[in-house]
Amino acid sequence: MASTAPQSESPRVSPAFGLATAVLAVSTGAILVRWSHAPSSVAAFYRVLFTTLPLLPIAAVRYADHFRRITRRDGAFAVLSGVALAFHFAAWFESLAWTSVAASVTLVQAQPVFVAAGAWLLLRERVTRRTVVGIVVAVLGMATMSLGDLLGGVLVGPRPLYGNGLALFGAVMAAGYVLAGRSLRQRVALVPYVVVVYGVCTVTLLGIVVLGGHPLGGYPPREWALFAGLAVGPGLFGHTVINWALAHLRSSVVSVSLLGEPIGATILALVLLAELPTTYTILGGVVVLAGIYVTASASTKPS
Repeated sequence: MASTAPQSESPRVSPAFGLATAVLAVSTGAILVRWSHAPSSVAAFYRVLFTTLPLLPIAAVRYADHFRRITRRDGAFAVLSGVALAFHFAAWFESLAWTSVAASVTLVQAQPVFVAAGAWLLLRERVTRRTVVGIVVAVLGMATMSLGDLLGGVLVGPRPLYGNGLALFGAVMAAGYVLAGRSLRQRVALVPYVVVVYGVCTVTLLGIVVLGGHPLGGYPPREWALFAGLAVGPGLFGHTVINWALAHLRSSVVSVSLLGEPIGATILALVLLAELPTTYTILGGVVVLAGIYVTASASTKPS
């Protein structure tokens, strides 16, 4: 991957400021999920639905021809990507009910580690020594976070080991979303790509909600405000702006900047939820972030 951003017209907004805003926006996601009393799958469903709906008119007016040019093979990869994204959201949202915000957000942010491992196992991509070191360091940090508190007898959350497992599963599914959509994104414009993948994700989450027997309506205004907040904050101002920043900044800068999400979410949880992470969570989280940094920086060096 080239280490420089694609050439484009000078943006009106500073890309660095946009990226900082996006990292802050995605950091609020875990807090909004915690504040919601709705089933986690319902919150995930409306988060994706409300993120996708504003894009439909734009896609219909400006990108109609793009949809007709999507091949059957690309469509299949889009379905795989959307299903993986749905399970990512479902697992991560549920993990926040069982473990600390710090542990959940740090572990789910480990998807670059699983992307590197998946690219080696499934796509036979070459793995550098630096990547291997990053993966090993991240795994050691995950073990410290997941087992340290149990051995020390200090727990944050009703079932932290279960919650940590869900967060890790969410990271694996996020890696599947990235791997399935990586080549697709090179051939399909951003808006059609997002609409197709998020459309599949929305339908999949709807199936999870129905199978879980959860109602889609009857929630108080507070819940609808939180659903909208998840879409506008982490969705539109978060991940959409991150995709925009990738056109103006080095991918390595964006990847490393995303490590600010667990830090921001942990600080917000301390201030807004009075949730103090344990020593093992802090120690393990630092190690995980170091492993992610090493892995991401190795993956974004020029080939």
